[in-house]
Amino acid sequence: MSGSLRARFVILLVLSLVLIFLDLKWASMHQTRSYLSLLITPLQWVVDAPAQVADELSDVLVTRSQLSDENRRLRQEALLLKQRVQQVSALTAENVRLRELLNGRQRLEQDVFLTKLIGVNPDPFQHQIILNRGSEDHAYVGQAVLDSGGIMGQVVEVTHYTSRAMLITDSRHAIPVEVNRNGFRSIALGNGSVNQLELVHVPDTADIRAGDLLVSSGLGGRFPQGYPVAKVVSVQRDPGAPFALVKAEPAAMLNKSRHILLVDMPQAPELPPEIEQTHSEKIKPQQTSINVPEAEGE
Repeated sequence: MSGSLRARFVILLVLSLVLIFLDLKWASMHQTRSYLSLLITPLQWVVDAPAQVADELSDVLVTRSQLSDENRRLRQEALLLKQRVQQVSALTAENVRLRELLNGRQRLEQDVFLTKLIGVNPDPFQHQIILNRGSEDHAYVGQAVLDSGGIMGQVVEVTHYTSRAMLITDSRHAIPVEVNRNGFRSIALGNGSVNQLELVHVPDTADIRAGDLLVSSGLGGRFPQGYPVAKVVSVQRDPGAPFALVKAEPAAMLNKSRHILLVDMPQAPELPPEIEQTHSEKIKPQQTSINVPEAEGE
């Protein structure tokens, strides 16, 4: 019996090595993986079904008093939101008038599509999530992913009915940002921690401090401009070093959000970023792709 188990183990090991080799060397393997993922999609739906059933049951089993309290709270929030919308509408109109006076070009609004998280990559070294929209729903590689708090990441792989998104905290991800207070631009890198980003090559004399809001700069057209990315939590300046060490906390609820938005950017790049590079190697291609989007082939 032990010999039979050993033989099975050797066969499975050899088969795994062959599949790894084919995945690295055979270009058609990507299409094969896409079809394999299509076969796995029903299993992902089945795994997600208990959570959906639990959500529906929780909605059915709530008491009338809870519904009354929630209704009262929502009415109060609705009034507050209406008041804020009035202020935003006034500011938007004023902004339009100022742009017309300056012969400025009005910023186009992006279309967004609601999607749902149905899986999380179990690999602790890869911060990736699986969404229930694929190529059949017009999802594409490089598409920005948002939640109610801000930018979560971008789509890096698309199959027929699902897509895989890389979070901004992944150690292979970088995003161009700017300080909302003064417009100072930098690159925010993921460091493998789900609640932390790092800004690189920030001069020691840069006007940046804890509490500053970092928003997407929109350079390159991959991410929409002006969306919250992170909040600066610490700035360490060493008198002997030319650059400051800046750490920030993501604005999006990366490990809590379930309902997510995909942004349909006009003229969005179609090739995925070079996510396999190190941080120092990655910054230069990011700057290049920011200014000149890659041709059709993140």
